[in-house]
Amino acid sequence: MYEGLGPRLILPAWAIIGFFLVLPVGLMLIYSFLTKEFRGGVIWEFSLAAYDQFFFDRGLFGDEPPKIEWTYINIFWRSIWQAALATVFCLFIGFPTAWFIATRSGSNRQIWLFLITIPYWVNLLIRTISMKFLIRDNGPLNEFLLWTGLVDSPLHIINTNFAVQLGLFYSYLPFMVLPIYASVERYNFAFSEAAADLYASKWVTLRLIILPIVKPGIIAGCILVFVPSLGAFLAPDLLGGAKNFMIGSLIEEQFKGNAGNWPFGAAISMILLSMVMVVLTLYARAQSKEEASR
Repeated sequence: MYEGLGPRLILPAWAIIGFFLVLPVGLMLIYSFLTKEFRGGVIWEFSLAAYDQFFFDRGLFGDEPPKIEWTYINIFWRSIWQAALATVFCLFIGFPTAWFIATRSGSNRQIWLFLITIPYWVNLLIRTISMKFLIRDNGPLNEFLLWTGLVDSPLHIINTNFAVQLGLFYSYLPFMVLPIYASVERYNFAFSEAAADLYASKWVTLRLIILPIVKPGIIAGCILVFVPSLGAFLAPDLLGGAKNFMIGSLIEEQFKGNAGNWPFGAAISMILLSMVMVVLTLYARAQSKEEASR
C-alpha cells in the first residue's frame, strides 16, 4: 500500500536541496566562466580569465610572461592553517568539555548543554563585534590586566593572527563539543572499568579504548569546525585587519560594491568548494575502506 509513496515523500526534500543548494552552486559555477563587467556584474561571454587571474600573474596590462600568482595562494594557505589551528584548539578544549558534560547527571547535563549553546542565541556579527570591543587596546581585558599590574602597557591583540584565532575558536567551539558529547554519551563505561581491572593506566585507556570508540564524533566535530573556519570572513575582517586576509574575506570583497569582480569571486568560491569536496571524498573513501576491512 505504501510502497509507491517513498519517492513522493522525498520530493519536497529534493526540491529544497535543488533550489537552495544545487541552483546557487550551479550559478556560481556558471559565473566563474563569464567575463567581468567594468562596473560590477558579468558579461555573458565565456572566459577563463577568473581562474587565470587566481593562478597566474601576467603583469598590469597582461602582456608579460605568466608567473605564479603567490598572493592568492598565500591567502589560501593562511586560511588553511588558521582553520586547522582553530580546529586543534577547539578539539583540545572541546573534548574534555564534552566528556565532563556527558559524565554529569541528567539534570546537570541539561544545564551544561544550555550554557554551551546560549551564546548562539545572539547573531554572530554581534558576538564578533563584542569580542573586538573586549580585546582592543583600551578594552576591558587590557584595563583589567593593567589594574591588576600583570602588564605595564596594553597588550596589542586586535588585528593579529591571535585575534583571528580567538574569533574562530569562540565562533565554532560548540560545533566541536556537541558531536563529541553525542559520542561520549553512548560510550559504555564498562570498557574503562574492565581496562582498569587489567591494570591499564588512564592514558592507555584513553588512547586504546575511548578515542577509537568516540572517533566518529571527533571527526564530525573537526569537519564542522574546519569547513566553516576555512570560509569565515567576519572574524578575519573585524578582528584580523587587512594583514590577515582569509578566503572568505577575499570572496566577500569581490562581490561588494561596483569595483568587485564577480567572476573572480565565483572562481575562488569554486576552488574553495572543490578543495573541501576533495577532502570530504578522501575521508569518505577511507571510512568505507575501514568499514569494509572490519
